Amino acid sequence: MGTLSLIEKLDGDDGRTLVQQAMASITAYIRTAKLKAGDGLPGEMDFAQELGVSRAVIREAFGALAALRLIDVGNGRRARVGAFDGAAIAAALGHAVNTSQVTVPQVWDVRRTLERRTAALAAINRTDKEADEIINHAKAMAANRRNFARMTEHDIAFHQAIAKACHNVLFTQIVTSFSDLMTEAVPVAWRTRQTDEQRSMILKWHMDIANAIANRDPVKAERAMDQHFDDTVTALLEAGYGRG
Repeated sequence: MGTLSLIEKLDGDDGRTLVQQAMASITAYIRTAKLKAGDGLPGEMDFAQELGVSRAVIREAFGALAALRLIDVGNGRRARVGAFDGAAIAAALGHAVNTSQVTVPQVWDVRRTLERRTAALAAINRTDKEADEIINHAKAMAANRRNFARMTEHDIAFHQAIAKACHNVLFTQIVTSFSDLMTEAVPVAWRTRQTDEQRSMILKWHMDIANAIANRDPVKAERAMDQHFDDTVTALLEAGYGRG
């Protein structure tokens, strides 16, 4: 079994459940064996024998790890190491907001910090195709300014395209994890802007960001993103969104 033989049997007095210990042992095996996304794992029985527990414990541990997207489990095939996926981050974030452990303004403050950096990096690292995609989403937002649903779709895609263009997978996944909150918050912010002038300003920030990225100007891209967040967070607070 190679490095699987190096993992220790579980300790009943560890203070954690056997399933929790098994999860830790399986992730330690992935790390020790230097497995990559898509690599196969030993079977449930192999882990059960090495750890000195029942196959049911390992099956439950596999299920929990699969729910966290750390491994990929499918019927009739071996479990594999999972690819990095922001879904687990999104689930945890949504739970924190829904249970009032984190406020929406706190989330937006974190977003501001992250997305100022993604805008600057995108201006440095973007490809021509990525720059075109970002600009096209900004234009589509303007074209759909009276259709909240379509405008929101392009707004979310705009920020995700910027994160992708920065060429840092961690930024990409974290920004993607905000999508559900944006689906609710973007129309709220948009509805607080009743005049054409106010709505045009929202669109202007997006186009300024897109143009700065296309022009490979990280300073202007970061500044425009900061102005966009100033406007959006102010609108959300004025609407009473996410307080408490």
